[in-house]
Amino acid sequence: MDPRKREPACRVAPARPGLGRDRNVRHLERSSRVSQRGPAATIGDAHFQEDLMTGTIVEQARSFYDAVPYEVPEPDSSLFELLDTAARLYPSRIALDYFGQTLSYAQVHDQVLRAARVLLDAGVRPGDTVAIALPNCPQAFVAFYACMRIGAIAAQHNPLAPPAEVAGQLERHGGRVAIVWEKCAEAYPLTTLDTVLTVDISRAMPASQRVLLNLPVARARQTRAQLRGAVPAGTVSWDRATASSAPIDSAFPLPSVDDLAVILHTSGTNGVPKSAPLTHRNIGVNVNQCMFWVWKLHEGAETFFSLLPYFHAFGLTFFLCAAVRKAATQVLLPKFDADMALDAHRRRPITFFVGVPPMFERILARATQTNTDITSIRYSVAGAMPLSTALASTWEEATGGMIVEGYGLSETAPVLAGAPLSCRRRHGVLGLPFPSTQLRLVSLDDETVDVEDGQPGEILVKGPQVFSGYLNAPEETARVFTSDGWFKTGDIGVNRDGFISMADRKKELILSGGFNVYPSQVEDAIRSLPGVADVAVVGVPVSDATEEVTAAIIMERGVAPLTLEEVRAWAEKSIAHYALPRQLVFIAELPRNQMGKILRRKVAKLVREALGR
Repeated sequence: MDPRKREPACRVAPARPGLGRDRNVRHLERSSRVSQRGPAATIGDAHFQEDLMTGTIVEQARSFYDAVPYEVPEPDSSLFELLDTAARLYPSRIALDYFGQTLSYAQVHDQVLRAARVLLDAGVRPGDTVAIALPNCPQAFVAFYACMRIGAIAAQHNPLAPPAEVAGQLERHGGRVAIVWEKCAEAYPLTTLDTVLTVDISRAMPASQRVLLNLPVARARQTRAQLRGAVPAGTVSWDRATASSAPIDSAFPLPSVDDLAVILHTSGTNGVPKSAPLTHRNIGVNVNQCMFWVWKLHEGAETFFSLLPYFHAFGLTFFLCAAVRKAATQVLLPKFDADMALDAHRRRPITFFVGVPPMFERILARATQTNTDITSIRYSVAGAMPLSTALASTWEEATGGMIVEGYGLSETAPVLAGAPLSCRRRHGVLGLPFPSTQLRLVSLDDETVDVEDGQPGEILVKGPQVFSGYLNAPEETARVFTSDGWFKTGDIGVNRDGFISMADRKKELILSGGFNVYPSQVEDAIRSLPGVADVAVVGVPVSDATEEVTAAIIMERGVAPLTLEEVRAWAEKSIAHYALPRQLVFIAELPRNQMGKILRRKVAKLVREALGR
């Protein structure tokens, strides 16, 4: 039996010879865990209870830390060192598993050095921005670290984003070179960019599967069409260029820890498209925060399910960076599919799973239907949307392991809070403030006034993982920072003993499949459809703690109601696929206040009644 496979849920497992914990843990655990905690205290101690009630949120939270230091070390080098170190210490360990085709850390490191040379030959220099629009695949990993090696800024793009959205993102960051999936190359025109390098994501698959894709049968043609696409004239094959390139000169300088590393695209909390730049320090320290939080993972001995997209903040930090920090094996898929995920798990058992609640629900359902053993998954982290207590309990019962939640934003690199990975965890909460992170809840009317425990307030944070401002958007930056430097998340939370729970959303975002959907953007897309007089978009909760985008539509007089397919086809011209409505409700009038503003809560009530929810 694998000695790492199972341990009692509430017992702190000691480090095991040959399966060493994080290098930073070994030199920090004594000073952090002993000297910072002071005299021993217990939950039953009256003085402890009084301190818990009257202390700051962070002070309350620390009483629940499980072998986690109050402060984590900040990196002093670039993100490239994560890969450089893993390849040096674990050269033969498998880094990536893609449909069964594997790359060791030494092999992927070599590919990165060659890819870095390709970028230099394309004219990219330190500080330049490179657009990356790829699903999860080995080439996406290599492209990211090639940027980190030469000090370029990796601007992560959703490969399924509509061209209009991509155009705005390219304009904001000004990159002149793009590495893109063949199927989205049309959205990255050479009229805007100097060089477009296209990626065949089937090329990294096992040779036997590539042969099957070329068979003259309907199923092979269908699968091939999902993976590949025609590329515009003038583009260059990234795969061929990296395969034939020489490695970059080892003397080429590395970026500094305070250089920009990544640009993530977000609409923040107000629905206005923006770009959030993050430094090597921002992401590097969040990697340390995450890895100290899940300290029970063992370096060089874990297998991660890398199912969240790399272009998502959560996926970028946990998979592109933290998995490498742990010298873990990543099992990659270009899109989430429960059956494919379980096929991969049966081939290479997963030990650590970071995902969004719908992923856990679907894998759990298919594992039950197919009688697949998932008890190797000892630890799991859910984020991007609420995790229901029912799903958390069912998941832990099925795996015998633990699942906790994490909370954050693109602007915070992204994680800033989480439930402890211990028997004192709570489900249905955002969690405790992370190490090295300050957190306050302030009045919605006066951001200088902290609210009492148990009362709702806007979540404000400070920490080394917090970005310094939006790209070329000083007004938006000023809007989200207080005069004394606290970042305003736009989320409303409630504190209970240091655990933060989500009370409401300051803006009426819809959480759909782990992505923020902004009702105003969906409404603009639908409102332009001929025959639509007005529309309001709301989220309708479903069983897995996500929400379905639902449009309440008023048709013009005499016009027949539209079908859902017609509305989705029209809207997809201007908004992302995940933001498309999944349900329609036709109404005669939209409820509004005296100022003419649509009352979304009343709309949501009308919609739920119409749908029988």
